[in-house]
Amino acid sequence: MEQHFGFPLETILIFFAVIAVSVYLDLFAHKKSTEITLGDAARWSLFWVGLALGFYAYLWVRFEQAWADLYLAGYALEKSLSVDNLMVFMAIFASFGIKGILQHRILYYGILGALVFRAIFVVIGTGLFHASPWVGFVFAAFVIWSAIKMLQQSDDEEDIEDYSNHWSVKLTGRLIPVYTKLHLDRFFVRHHQLLENGDGTGKDEGSVPASVTRKGLLYATPAFLCLMAIETSDIAFAFDSVPAVIAVTQEPLLVYAAMIFAILGLRSLYFVLAALTKYLVHLEKAVIGLLFFIGAKMALQSWNHAIGDTGISISPGWSLAVVLGMLAAGVIASFLFPGREEKEGGDEKPAE
Repeated sequence: MEQHFGFPLETILIFFAVIAVSVYLDLFAHKKSTEITLGDAARWSLFWVGLALGFYAYLWVRFEQAWADLYLAGYALEKSLSVDNLMVFMAIFASFGIKGILQHRILYYGILGALVFRAIFVVIGTGLFHASPWVGFVFAAFVIWSAIKMLQQSDDEEDIEDYSNHWSVKLTGRLIPVYTKLHLDRFFVRHHQLLENGDGTGKDEGSVPASVTRKGLLYATPAFLCLMAIETSDIAFAFDSVPAVIAVTQEPLLVYAAMIFAILGLRSLYFVLAALTKYLVHLEKAVIGLLFFIGAKMALQSWNHAIGDTGISISPGWSLAVVLGMLAAGVIASFLFPGREEKEGGDEKPAE
């Protein structure tokens, strides 16, 4: 496609209006929630997927099917990569002992941060790609390296990292004193609040509260440390996912739209995957294979532009078919050929 999609003002206004209203509705709907049920998470997941497909339909009707297919392929790819990211989030929550509604609150602020960081990465990434076709080879190497890294991690599933010792947690602890216990659902707690609650050696302001790393006026709680680990991990994920989506389409608006619609549904998808992750045993293999395909596609595209036209190209329609086909194959294979642990677990009877 020689022409560029660009930044149609109408599309930009519709996109950001939908995002703003959706974020507000999500926040308002869960403002008084005390616990997130699987049914509630599933309904919100369907809402976010439906919203993303609605934007796909808009692109198809308003512009061309090719542009819509590029967006949908990028969305499906980002969504599938997010599944692996959510597995890391589960490990982070386990490291800090975060459960229930507090997970929901931390994910909300984590996703708001992801919206900002993804925008920065997309602008830089697409700018570099358009500056020189040789940059595509670097992005292709990033994507293939991500696939190899995932392949290595899948061979060592028992090695679970303790994120309470993550570098971001240690850095936060140097910048601000830490109260080592959870305090309601707060990220920070003041010195006088701990003393009023009787958590100290005395009730005067000079007393040192118990369970703190050092005395201060304000203390970070494990909830905030968990949020820092989530945010820094998401930035690391962006180095993998942004080049992968740019490999599908180099149009900044389509890249950002694909990533944002995928990210907005992560919070609800987390609670669904927490229940379904043991069943989707082959989905990660499909994602790994997909990353190898995307890396090869970008390398081929860069070769055609930087070195010489090979006469071989992969159309937006074929890219979409491969992305959706491989993900569907991973899901179907997971139910047709369940893992050994699931089979053994399925034979066990619940204790009475």
